[in-house]
Amino acid sequence: MGSCACDHCTAACCRYVAIPLDKPKSAKDYDDMRWYLMHDGVIVFVEEGDWYIQFQTRCKNLGLNSMCQVYETRPMICREYEAGECDYTGGDYGYDHLFTHPVQVEEHYNQKTGKHLPSIEHLHKRTTSPKRKKRATAAVS
Repeated sequence: MGSCACDHCTAACCRYVAIPLDKPKSAKDYDDMRWYLMHDGVIVFVEEGDWYIQFQTRCKNLGLNSMCQVYETRPMICREYEAGECDYTGGDYGYDHLFTHPVQVEEHYNQKTGKHLPSIEHLHKRTTSPKRKKRATAAVS
């Protein structure tokens, strides 16, 4: 008798959350991605032209046996997940781009624009308004 992948499931799909990102348009957007990737368990990827940030984090409803403990009342996103999308049988995800380290973002930006990412100070100056300096005034008695 054959077995189905679910019999050997390690619930890989229940060990991360991937959320869509706006496509980066500016150096600041790329610098933000660098910051994301400075955190453990975070990757950024592009799939079919869409950008995502992924956090490695285990679902709280995943039992020690890798089975869903709330299967009958699981969220719709879990119900819509199809066997063909299974991470257990996965292999190559076919990412357009996969970023696991900040340097990869810098290299991508350089390749795309022919420029290097500006320094943090330069990015900060461009995204904040100039502050007026207060003049020291002598108190008159």
